[in-house]
Amino acid sequence: MSTQNMVEVRDLTKVYKSEGKEIQAVKGINLDIQKGEIFSLLGPNGAGKTTTISMISGLIAPTKGEARIGGHSILTHALDAKRLLGVIPQEIALYLQLSARQNLEFFGKMYNLRGKELASRVDEVLEFIDLKDRQHDKVDSFSGGMKRRVNIGVGLLHRPQLIYMDEPTVGIDPQNRRRILDTVFRLRDEYNMTVLYTTHLMEEAQELSDRVGIIDHGKIIALGTVGDLTLQVGEEDRLIFSIGSQTLDDAILRRFENDVDGVTSASYEKVDASQTDITVKTGDADGIITVRAKRGRKALPDIIRIANDANIDILSVEVREPDLEAVFLHLTGRALRD
Repeated sequence: MSTQNMVEVRDLTKVYKSEGKEIQAVKGINLDIQKGEIFSLLGPNGAGKTTTISMISGLIAPTKGEARIGGHSILTHALDAKRLLGVIPQEIALYLQLSARQNLEFFGKMYNLRGKELASRVDEVLEFIDLKDRQHDKVDSFSGGMKRRVNIGVGLLHRPQLIYMDEPTVGIDPQNRRRILDTVFRLRDEYNMTVLYTTHLMEEAQELSDRVGIIDHGKIIALGTVGDLTLQVGEEDRLIFSIGSQTLDDAILRRFENDVDGVTSASYEKVDASQTDITVKTGDADGIITVRAKRGRKALPDIIRIANDANIDILSVEVREPDLEAVFLHLTGRALRD
């Protein structure tokens, strides 16, 4: 194992049997996560994120392959590996009738913390999750975001070297979501922890990650920094126009391509409620025009002028710079939110 790696995964595979058929949930994943980095595993629901992490953390046994945490095999030295790991599950795993402090004390004892050491760790965690003033209140009285913060605190009690966070912002309000994202940065920057973060939200992965692994149908299809990955789709912006109900002449699309500097392609598709790869807010739109341009904002006025000349009813315009959504679309032919 490299001294720079906290996690090493080799040929990790999981096969389930259902009604006499084999289903490959994870298909031979190879992955290194470096010490002190925020690594996001990004993919749509059902892509294999949770199954992959469950094998890495020793919750389920792989059908084939190996995972190591801090050099310890999760198969042959599971206890040594798990001592380095703090798990923050998506589900709230707390005793609601106990206070925040009582929950932390209970789980701290499960980590063999006792006496002054336990009290000190609980104080430290309450300060970190900013709930010291509510420490004696029952968790049942907390908002979803506050419960999530106590959940995070439980995973930090034994000062792990690796923190696994499974979609921790699902179902919480924007203010607490922001607080949790800031917490991820603090874990790396103040505590030098390695963070393994799973999400289906491109915006979170793009903001947080030192590196991103994009997973789809049980396979890692792209791996690298956000900058590395967005280079795969070039430096083109996407201009997305939602338009009203009308007949669109292909000649208009060709005008966008031929008459506007920087435009490389233009396409049109009808809005279909069952077609989830259109991820803009379409409202009353009948169709979507997508224009790719090297300098989208500069091309925008000329595109709008041509559209107005052709009496195209533009309802809204969105400019999307190259991002992980575009990478996923480029690699799979569909949007990440499918």
